[in-house]
Amino acid sequence: MYAIVKTGGKQYKVSEGDVLFVERLEANEGDVVTLDEVLAVNNGELKIGAPVVEGANVQAKVLEQGKDKKIIVYKYKPKKDYRRKNGHRQLYTKLVVEKINA
Repeated sequence: MYAIVKTGGKQYKVSEGDVLFVERLEANEGDVVTLDEVLAVNNGELKIGAPVVEGANVQAKVLEQGKDKKIIVYKYKPKKDYRRKNGHRQLYTKLVVEKINA
């Protein structure tokens, strides 16, 4: 059984027991969050929502709140003495999928 859920502007294919990294959610470690935007569910037969499957949700437990590795953003224009160096660390939430309700 798997489901396709949407969170943080991205779509994820999840099964029970999967660990996934999503965009930062407002929850504490150990909390159980419910992902309500389920786009498709397959439990023997495929149900596709229009745009979401009615009554379906995915329950996941928050394992960790963290920051990703730093990426360097460097902009410059040749021959114009324009240089900008910037760093960015994306915030994430690590989830483990506990149950798919369809």
